[in-house]
Amino acid sequence: MNILSAFMISFLVAAVRCESDIDWNAHQWQAPLPTDLRGPCPGLNTLANHGFLPRNGSNITIPIVLKAINDGFNFESTNLIRSGAKLGLFTTDAEDSFNLNDLALHGTLEHDVSLSRSDFALGDNIHFNETVFSTLANSNPGVDFYNVTSAAQVLEQRLAEDNILNPTLINTVKEFTVRIVESGFYLSVMGNVTTGVAPKNFVQIFFQEERLPLEEGWKRSEVPIGDDNFNALLAGIKNASTWAPSGEVICPWIRIQPEGPVVVVKG
Repeated sequence: MNILSAFMISFLVAAVRCESDIDWNAHQWQAPLPTDLRGPCPGLNTLANHGFLPRNGSNITIPIVLKAINDGFNFESTNLIRSGAKLGLFTTDAEDSFNLNDLALHGTLEHDVSLSRSDFALGDNIHFNETVFSTLANSNPGVDFYNVTSAAQVLEQRLAEDNILNPTLINTVKEFTVRIVESGFYLSVMGNVTTGVAPKNFVQIFFQEERLPLEEGWKRSEVPIGDDNFNALLAGIKNASTWAPSGEVICPWIRIQPEGPVVVVKG
């Protein structure tokens, strides 16, 4: 290898590192103020608490949320992430942005059988619920990690628990898909997207405190989380589950106008 080639390789490596480096001093965790808006998604709340999203939780556009997810988690703009970001606009009357608390609109992105929130029909579907989260927190006993198998078991256990508490819960393929995505999300961004294994303490801090566990040793994924590796992880969770749909076969995306009829866009 000649000197010029070595120089070019060193330059390219440095450029890649420069592009991927995050100034964590600018993204220290801060507890939200009483006036800051937060919603039912721990991932987006965490990004707001670290300043990747506006800390007040307001006026979030699709480009802003896609950049925040990539910067904070090294999660690329996958088809699922883009779709989720666009669906956020269905929860508000604003033309091109949403607030984090808008996402609590029942039936769009928010859903029954959450890993960390109560169902809409049972009361508070925005704030973290320790009792609900205990199903995940206590899963995979005897080891210090969660994995694909335990994630699938948690989905099944939460559904069984919720069926008792909320006989009107919605459990179509849409809700199941969102729940699988959420499970794959915590396994990948708090752990390893390839192995589907995440340390328990990282996951618990993520949900309970809505904080990136930097002090505990967490690091942003070195491998970009994208369509291929993330979809493979989702397939593993799905295959490990014995889920079956119940209730309505049609799974609409629902937008309830403040003073008007329900607008249904069938998916």
